[in-house]
Parts: sequence; C-alpha cells; structure tokens
Amino acid sequence: MTKLEQAVRKNLRYNITVNLLDGAFFGLGWGFGSIGTIIPLFVSKMTTSAVLIGLIPAVHAVTWQLPQLFLANSVARLRQYKPMVLWMTLHERLPYLGLALVALFLAALGHRLALVLTFLLLLWQGLGAGFTANAWQSMIAKIIPSEARGTFFGAQSAFANILMSGAAVAAGYILERLEEPYDFALCFFLVLVGMGISMAFLALTREPIDTEKSIPERQPFPWREWVAILRSDRNFSAFLLVRFLSQFATMGFAFYIVYGLRRFQMDEVTAGFLTAALTITSTLGNPLMGWLGDRLGHRAMLIVGSFAAALSSLLAWLAPTIDWMYPVFILAGLANVAYWTIGMAITAEFGTEETRPVYIGLSNTLVAPATFLAPLLGGWIADAAGFQTTFLLSALGGLMIAVLLVWLVRDPRARTR
Repeated sequence: MTKLEQAVRKNLRYNITVNLLDGAFFGLGWGFGSIGTIIPLFVSKMTTSAVLIGLIPAVHAVTWQLPQLFLANSVARLRQYKPMVLWMTLHERLPYLGLALVALFLAALGHRLALVLTFLLLLWQGLGAGFTANAWQSMIAKIIPSEARGTFFGAQSAFANILMSGAAVAAGYILERLEEPYDFALCFFLVLVGMGISMAFLALTREPIDTEKSIPERQPFPWREWVAILRSDRNFSAFLLVRFLSQFATMGFAFYIVYGLRRFQMDEVTAGFLTAALTITSTLGNPLMGWLGDRLGHRAMLIVGSFAAALSSLLAWLAPTIDWMYPVFILAGLANVAYWTIGMAITAEFGTEETRPVYIGLSNTLVAPATFLAPLLGGWIADAAGFQTTFLLSALGGLMIAVLLVWLVRDPRARTR
C-alpha cells in the first residue's frame, strides 16, 4: 500500500463525514432556489415563453459541463485538488446574492432588464459550478476508494435531498404567504446561507498531497489525447453516445411544473410538495442505487433509470388530474439519480489516476451540446404542438436509451477486473 493510499484510508471516515455534511447543506440551499422549480417559477413572473423557461436547466447543465474538458490538463497536473475546488466554488454560490437583489428590486428594474440579469447570473452560477466540477470529482475519486464511490455519491445525494425536500416545502409556503418582492428574495438569500455552511464543511476535507503521481507533460495539442482515448476506448465512446442521447430522454422534465400550473391550475404549495416528492424519491433512491451499483454494476442502474425516465414522461403525457403528477415526479427522481449520481460514479471508473480528469472532462463537455439543445427543442415542441407532445417524445427517447445501454455499453469496472 502506497503512502497516498495509507493517508486516504486513515482519513476516510473523517472525509466521508465532512463531505456528507457539505452535500447536505448544499442541498438545503438548493431547495430554496431549485433550478427545476423555484427558478422557473421566478422566471415565469417575467415571461410566458416555454423556450425561455426550458433554457433555465439548459443554461445550468451546459455551463456545468462545457468547461470541464478544457480544464482537464490543468487538473491532471495538480497534486492536490482542494485549493482549486474552494476558489472555483465561490462562483457557484455568490450569484444567488445577485438573484436575491434582482427579486427585491424587480418592480424597479422592469421585467425585461430583470430577465436579462437573471440569465446572466444563472450563467455565472453555472460556469462557477463547471469550473469546480472536474477538480471536485477528481478530489472525491482520490479520497474515496473505488469500491465505495457509488455508495458515497448515493449517500451524499440522499443527505442533500433530505434537507432539500424540507427546504422545497418551506419555499412553497414562503412564496404563498409572503408578498412580493420579499418572497423570492428571501428564498434566494436562504440559498446563500445553506451554501455558505456547505462550503465551510468542504474546506475541512483532508486531502493528502500526491507526491508519487506522475505529472503528464504539457501538450500543445491536448485534443490529440482526447481523440486517442475516443478511438482506443470503444466502451467509453459508447457510453458517451448514450450519455449524449439521454439528454433528449429527459427534455420534458423541465416543463412539469409549468405544465401543472397551466393545465391543472396548481398552486405554489402543491408545487412545493411535488418538489418534495421528487427529492424524497432521490433521497431513498440515491443510496440504494449507489449501493446496488457498487455490487451489481452501475450500467444496470442506468438501464433502470432510463425505464423510469420513459415511464415518467409517458404518465405526464396521459395525466388527467394533478394527482398523476406525483408518480411523474417520483419516476423523474429515479431517472435523475441514474443519470446524475450513477453517471458520476461510472465516469470515475474509466481511466487511471493520471487520465481520469480527461475522462471526466470528455464525459461532460462533449455532452454539453445535447444538454443545451434538448430543453430548447422540448420548449419549441411545447410551443408548437403542446407539452404532451414533448412528453411523448421524451418517453420514446428513454426507451431508446435503455436499448442502447443493453447493446452497446459494458460496465468499465467489470472489464478492468
């Protein structure tokens, strides 16, 4: 056992504890300013465009994914990831202060200017998360042994969702009972509080300096390494194809809340409970699917998640009453666990300690175009042919992804063994 492995094992329990608390309080903050519910509700005060509302998750996801590959070489040369993580993560937390101010002065700013400022702040927040993501994932892969990563990611997400679900319900009551402009302003301020506590725990992480790591040479044309990996690792290329297309299987998820508001005249409290249903499902699904993924293979959990995505969209397409939206959100929660938590766990199984940042970057940055286009396509279809058409096409996409996972992708850890 190397000195690095000894240091990792020595601090494993401590690092698991502080990073679980980091995730928990990040979830608490996120629940008050969810990209899936609270932000779309805020934007719907300024516009009725389904395309712009669909742009919200697209902006967040693309700005999270796009920078990761371009930072891969820099991250791969680091012997310690935490300093970069702490500096970059400031930029995914501070924008919520700006959103609180926009909400507070919405009437004075006017809807058009406020809408522009909101999307600029969402861009800043997403890019902050994107510049943090590769270094953070590399740090977690370093301090958590491979046989426990799926369980850790699942447990961290579960703790996050426990606090997120409570925050979502509280946000619903805040939006219902507080008058404008204090309702959304308070929600966004509470995001900042939760994320500030989260960052304090993240800073406590004990990451050993890797003095034995082989630092790769700087390459004037790093794209050659990227192309070489894609050509030589066919299983990873197949995984990337599935990850790319999976964005279209979930393109209807962004419109569930707005669909409930427009078709069933849903109130804000019901929106809060639907968000809680989604987060409670994620709370239970994350540790279970992570644990099963560590034992049965993460590919199997991705297949389960694809069927859940298809069924969620199918039920949304068929829903005759608001009560049907509860199983819709529950199944969407399972799909999100598969594509997010399990997606991170399986990505960390590709490559070595030296090449892992490049694999992480490829698996996110190359998916960014689909992440951006899918919600926009969903919004365009919804404006042209109705939300139900978007949901039906998403359901067909989920079934297609499940088939591709069975035919094309193999579990990378099983191949390594």
